[in-house]
Formats: sequence, structure tokens, C-alpha cells
Amino acid sequence: MKLLRYFAWLLRVLLFLALFVLAVKNTDPVTVRFYFEQAWRLPLVFVMAGFFGLGVLLALLACVSKWVSLRREIAALKRELEARSRPAPPSAPPPVSGI
Repeated sequence: MKLLRYFAWLLRVLLFLALFVLAVKNTDPVTVRFYFEQAWRLPLVFVMAGFFGLGVLLALLACVSKWVSLRREIAALKRELEARSRPAPPSAPPPVSGI
């Protein structure tokens, strides 16, 4: 298991270095044009990171409704399990017949 942990850290470091080199190579300013003739001049790496972050945020927002419905379902199942695990109340003895 330690070997897998080292391999995971190696992959993380390589990914970080690849993204770092990408960021260093893409420092040229780009113009981002908006409506009403507004424009921003930013380094390309900031634009790329910003849109990546926006994509992650939109993906998380798309998952929120599913997470909420799953949490409700889990809560209902826990309540049902708790109700089934309680001991049944003692029942009345059967009536005596033939006396």
C-alpha cells in the first residue's frame, strides 16, 4: 500500500509541474471582450484558470439537487430502519374461551 501512496504523490507532483510549466509558458496578455464594448486584458493563464474554476462551480451546482434528494432518501431510510428495529409493543393475551 505504501507503494501506491508514493505513486499517487508522484502523479500529483508531475501534474503540478505540468500545470506550472503551462502557466509559465502562457503569460501573454489576451483581451476578453464583454458586452457594451467592455474589455479586460489579462494573462492567458488567468483566463484559463478562471474558466476552469467557473466550470467546476457550475458542475457542483448541477449536482446539488441530486445530493439533496439523496440526503432526504437516506434520512427516510434511517427513520424506517429505526422504526423497524424498535421492539413491538406487547400484545394483549388472547381471550379465554370455554369458561
